[in-house]
Amino acid sequence: MMSCPFKPRWERRKDARPQELLDAALDHFVARGFAATRLDDVAKSAGVSKGTLYLYFCSKEELFKAVVRESIVPLIGEAEEVIEQFTGTSEDLFRNLMRTWWDNVGASKLSGLPKLMMAEAGNFPELARFYQEEVVDRGENLVANVLKRGIVRGEVRQLDLEIAPRMITAPMIMMMMWKHSSGVCKVEESKLPAYLEYYIDMALRSILIEKTQA
Repeated sequence: MMSCPFKPRWERRKDARPQELLDAALDHFVARGFAATRLDDVAKSAGVSKGTLYLYFCSKEELFKAVVRESIVPLIGEAEEVIEQFTGTSEDLFRNLMRTWWDNVGASKLSGLPKLMMAEAGNFPELARFYQEEVVDRGENLVANVLKRGIVRGEVRQLDLEIAPRMITAPMIMMMMWKHSSGVCKVEESKLPAYLEYYIDMALRSILIEKTQA
């Protein structure tokens, strides 16, 4: 595949709107999936020509990667910084991390990307590898760092740091998939905040060292 690095936002051409293209692409990817999304439709939704789109993205694959890198990846970076600088308890950090992730990803259009990848990874293995490395691996490593921090502080019990992060992230992914399911395993979106809080409490009970009564 030819190299086509995403041009930074500040390198804007007069006749192009890179961010508008990314926003339109996210809408189409979430609504239609990767295979069914057409670049013509993305360009039309963004109010530009297909030729303008190609000034920035030489393929649909590169457009998808740019959507992920400009939306989810920066949020992971912000979460990594929060973990590094956080001075409170492991419980507070975990609650903060899960709630913030849900607010920024789970409650947004970005929540449709896990379902897209689950459904189409087999047909687009290169994109699956990209998403695994850029999002899934970093997300699991982020959770592992929270657990490591808690173990060192004597607040989190000894856990398998390969298995535990996957078990902790799995319900969050499932809740995002519920949002975009129709008829199968569907949960009313208005109830998801309550599910989130219930999940956080259950997760904390499984990882925290029980406090002894004085």
